[in-house]
Amino acid sequence: MADNITQDTLTLTKEAQGKAITDDTLNKSFTQSGSATTGLTFYDLEAPAKRLIPVLTPLRNRIPRIVGGRGIQANWKAITGINTQALSIGVSEGNRGGIISTTVAEYFAAFRGVGLEDNVTFEADYAAEGFQDLKATAALGLLDSVMLGEEALLLGGNTSLALGTTPTPTLADVGTTGSLAANTAFSVIAVALTLDGFMTGSVGGGIRALVTRINAGGSSDTYGGGAARKSVNATITTANDGNATHKITASLPSPVSGAAGYAWFWGAAGSEVLGALTTINSVVITAAATGTQTAASLGTGDNSTNHLVFDGLLSQAVKTGAGYFYQMPTGPAGTGTPLTADGAGGIVEIDAALKWFWDTYRLSPSRIMVSSQEAMNITNKVLSGKTNAAQRFTINVEQGRIAGGDLVTSYLNKFGMAGATSIPIEQHPNMPAGTIMFDTDSLPYKLSGIASIKRMLLRRDYYQIEWPLTQRRYDYGVYFDGVLQHYAPFSSGVITNIGNG
Repeated sequence: MADNITQDTLTLTKEAQGKAITDDTLNKSFTQSGSATTGLTFYDLEAPAKRLIPVLTPLRNRIPRIVGGRGIQANWKAITGINTQALSIGVSEGNRGGIISTTVAEYFAAFRGVGLEDNVTFEADYAAEGFQDLKATAALGLLDSVMLGEEALLLGGNTSLALGTTPTPTLADVGTTGSLAANTAFSVIAVALTLDGFMTGSVGGGIRALVTRINAGGSSDTYGGGAARKSVNATITTANDGNATHKITASLPSPVSGAAGYAWFWGAAGSEVLGALTTINSVVITAAATGTQTAASLGTGDNSTNHLVFDGLLSQAVKTGAGYFYQMPTGPAGTGTPLTADGAGGIVEIDAALKWFWDTYRLSPSRIMVSSQEAMNITNKVLSGKTNAAQRFTINVEQGRIAGGDLVTSYLNKFGMAGATSIPIEQHPNMPAGTIMFDTDSLPYKLSGIASIKRMLLRRDYYQIEWPLTQRRYDYGVYFDGVLQHYAPFSSGVITNIGNG
């Protein structure tokens, strides 16, 4: 057999040598392949994969975390007023003074479990060997995801502030600058959204009403996705003028307390679909809605609260009798009412809030938290003050090193015992456009040994679970259990429904 193989090999070799030099097998040469994954080409892949994920959690980083919570909820009492009847301290000869009244408030906040899960199949783990530790990547991704989720909860978590029924919008027909047909009936429905509802909503993907989530392990949870009860539909018929240039303006009678945004559905009555999300309580409709979610699919309930989470700073500040809360007037549809420059380098609405904090509670906020939109608007308002305003600009000019652009990074608080103080303006990654929040770290009060006026009280801080193997994959979970405990919710404040401009 070996001799036969050798003889066959020699025969084939002679045949190959005898072929014409023009044969295609000898004309071809090795060239660089056209793509990185074809031909005899080295694949220059850097390991491991780069993590290009912004994990921005300023509130989580700033608020103290205290482990030691017990029971099912945190409970505390606060003395909120002494001599509430304002009795005179004067006394007559030989008599005793008046008897003061003291106000005590009761507070509680229920603990909540928070966490997410991920898994890695055996095959995925095999395939990644030498390139990426998938099990470590899954655990790290879970931790980052939980931190990002906690940041959103600290700002806008809502377990108790129900938005109720969204008011019925008021409609008007405008015959120009739109593309709606003449003599056509339209129906419009509005839905107020919490911060969670606004952040997770989109025209293409829809908004979340009542959510049923299938959990790892096969269980399920149902919770509110951050949408208020939808409004009654408002109807209008465009004028019969023969022009296809109509538009419809829609405005709510007033903003909804606690709303971070609004979803708008329009179309034929009974077939309204999602067409816009706004951060003010109005919209201008110029064309057919491009979404696919129908208003009918939302049901009839108020799904603005989520019983699985705790109240965040925005929800706590908006509650009646808590912190400062102001809603900008409705203003022109689609435009709203922007912040008001005072002509002297200040903002009327911010000054009003800071004055309220001092007049009511003798405190000054530690920071003003804004979106990128409001950071720009505040800068424009401050820099558009009168030329004779009390402003000073310091410009460092070096040869060839002049940078353009301005940004107001702090605001001068005129109200306080120590005189004017500068409050930092910080852009928060989860703050929606149209909202400003005032946040306070400390109070000039006797706090009975309290180190901070807010904290995360935890029954258990971050922990990781690697579940027992029940199939050919590794299952991981990252969790914590606790609640945001705010001793002085009155020290927070919110301005909402701010128009862009």
